[in-house]
Amino acid sequence: MKLLEGKTAIITGASKGIGKGIAEVFAQHGANVAFTYLSSVEQAEAFEKELSASGVKVKGYRSDASDYASAEQLVVDVLKDFETIDIVVNNAGVTRDNLLMRMSEEDFDKVVQINLKSVFNLTKTVQRTMLKQRKGSIINISSVVGVKGNAGQSNYAASKAGIIGFTKSIALELGSRNIRCNAIAPGFIETEMTGKLDEATVQGWRDAIPLKRGGTPEDVANACLFLASDLSAYVTGQTLNVDGGMLT
Repeated sequence: MKLLEGKTAIITGASKGIGKGIAEVFAQHGANVAFTYLSSVEQAEAFEKELSASGVKVKGYRSDASDYASAEQLVVDVLKDFETIDIVVNNAGVTRDNLLMRMSEEDFDKVVQINLKSVFNLTKTVQRTMLKQRKGSIINISSVVGVKGNAGQSNYAASKAGIIGFTKSIALELGSRNIRCNAIAPGFIETEMTGKLDEATVQGWRDAIPLKRGGTPEDVANACLFLASDLSAYVTGQTLNVDGGMLT
């Protein structure tokens, strides 16, 4: 059974990592996928071809999620190409880790701009379409770090905690129009980025998780699939921890 048959989804930052995993699962379940990327042009073009092979409409857009005008243009372009937008996954994000005493103002601002402001940008611009349709599902990718904090990541934690507060507020604002807004807080997810870390460090993290493994992009994508589909028709304003029990 294809849970997203005939629906169109925008996924930001989807040429690699968690975003790519979400796009793959959505396509498998029949969704047409509009995804954004910024720097990985060749990777994005290859991914567009690969995903199109699953028989759905797929298009990549080079777009800066942290820029409001770019988000507005993205919605215009996607509506022109796909005619409807049913699902939005705000996934674009960066880290600039450092202890507060060593963190520059620029590194704080950059992380908040890309991680949190981007969620405002696309949610605000897409809400007009969803309000007209009287339906929609908005999914914001937060982090366990936004729930519990982490030394050396005050900028990242602040941006991801901000996403949770924003999500709850939008759920309250748009619920009467059948538009749902939820957040997902991934824990330690193994992607290309974590592949660059030394194995002993990674194993130490795995051992500290109740399920004794790191998560996969597919683990996060399956939670997104639930929140994007009609299976979660009565779920809004929630934060779903996908963390192997880290916060238990």
